[in-house]
Amino acid sequence: MSEGPAPSVRLILEDCRPGLRALPAGSVDVVVTSPPYNLGVPYGAYEDDRPRAEYLGFLAEVRDALDHALAPEGSIFFNLGGSPRDPFLPWDSVRVLAERFRLQNVLHWVKSIAIDRAFVGGSAGLDRDLAVGHYKPLVSDRYVHGAHEYIFHLTRSGAVPLDRLAIGVPYQDKSNVARWRSAGADRRCRGNTWFLPYETIRFRASDRPHPASFPPELPEWCYRLHGVGRIRLAADPFVGIGASAVAAVRVGVPFVGFDLDAEYLRVAQERLGRAGPAEARKRNDRARRVERSRER
Repeated sequence: MSEGPAPSVRLILEDCRPGLRALPAGSVDVVVTSPPYNLGVPYGAYEDDRPRAEYLGFLAEVRDALDHALAPEGSIFFNLGGSPRDPFLPWDSVRVLAERFRLQNVLHWVKSIAIDRAFVGGSAGLDRDLAVGHYKPLVSDRYVHGAHEYIFHLTRSGAVPLDRLAIGVPYQDKSNVARWRSAGADRRCRGNTWFLPYETIRFRASDRPHPASFPPELPEWCYRLHGVGRIRLAADPFVGIGASAVAAVRVGVPFVGFDLDAEYLRVAQERLGRAGPAEARKRNDRARRVERSRER
């Protein structure tokens, strides 16, 4: 077992299936995770190229362990990507979880996007077209670059209330603030498309030593969307290099993560050491300012 900078953050070198079952029943309020995609990704301690039926059977065992650990009003945010040659893999995978849980929302994590100035409107102040974010280049005359992944939000009932404005955005047309009572203090629901690019890195081996990680902002938004005040414990069955753990420190919630790779957990521990109280205070102060603006 390897612990982060506080007793409430635990990183455990263990298969998540027995690990989740060892937690008290119903003790986890939010799960944010990205399981292996079964696309031949070169993980350190996991073979990511199984027969389809075997892989889906593995996900069924993870689902059953999650069923034990998840609270009645808990949320699972399941990040999955596919490949152009196998676009149904994410949907086949989430259908396994949907045998026990309800699919409440389908979110689209947009890693890169091209924005034409002509379609944005004058209030954005753009003086040129934009192409922002990062994606893995694809050499093909049949397929376009894959610039997004899915985040499947599952709950037991399909009716768990969310704090949608916790990750809300200002209205671009300010006349809506006066026109709609629901506009409140100039905040609207972000919707189901989340643009979250990776930070630019120089050396993958040192800057992002994991072949399939997500930025900490992604789990942070998931925590905030569920409602930070309702999270007694967050968990990640496939914690990798610790993005979901870093996000938990940022928002101030207890966390437990599992992984089979000791080297990934070592890197996660280092990242947690850098995600200390100063960063957490900065981000929580920003969130409180948003809350105060909504209350006015």
